[in-house]
Amino acid sequence: MTDNSHQLEDINPHTGEPYKIRPNKTQLKRDMKVLHDLGRELVDLAQNKLEEITLSERMYDAVVSGKKMKKAALQRHFRFISSIMHEEDVDTIQLELKQLALPQQKEVEDFHQLESWRDQLINGDNDLIEQLVTEIDADRQQIRQLVRNASKEAQQNKPPKSSRLLFQYLKELQENH
Repeated sequence: MTDNSHQLEDINPHTGEPYKIRPNKTQLKRDMKVLHDLGRELVDLAQNKLEEITLSERMYDAVVSGKKMKKAALQRHFRFISSIMHEEDVDTIQLELKQLALPQQKEVEDFHQLESWRDQLINGDNDLIEQLVTEIDADRQQIRQLVRNASKEAQQNKPPKSSRLLFQYLKELQENH
C-alpha cells in the first residue's frame, strides 16, 4: 500500500479541486519596485530622448505630466505610472533605455582611453607613440613635441597647456580613425 497523504494535502477536501497557490508577496513588491524605478527613469529622461521610446499614448501622457510635478504629488504619480506600466511592454522599454545609454557609455570609455594615452605619453611611453603612429597614422614629431612641452610644464608647475593640446590632438586622431 502506498502513502498518498501528501496528495491529499494539495486538494481542497470541500471542492475536490487543487488549492490555488498565491503569489509570493515579496516577489510582487520587487516587481512593483522595478516598475516604479522604470517610471522614475522615464520621467527623468530628457524630452527628446523620451520621444524615442516606444510608449502608449496614455503612458507617454502620464510621463510628460510627471515631469511637471514635485515631491508628494510626484510620488503618487509614480505609483500611477507603475500601475499603468502593466499594460506596457516593459522589456522593450528597458531595452530602448539601455540603447539610449550606450552612446554615452561609449563616449565615457573613449574619454578615459584618451586620458590614459595622454598620461602614458607624458610619462615616457615610447611604445605607445609607435603604436599610435602605426595604427592611427599619428604624426610622430607632433606627438613628441607636445609630450616634451607637457613634461616641461609639469616640472615647472605651469598650467598644463601642452597637456590639453596633446589631449585634443589625440581626440582628433581618435575621431578621424
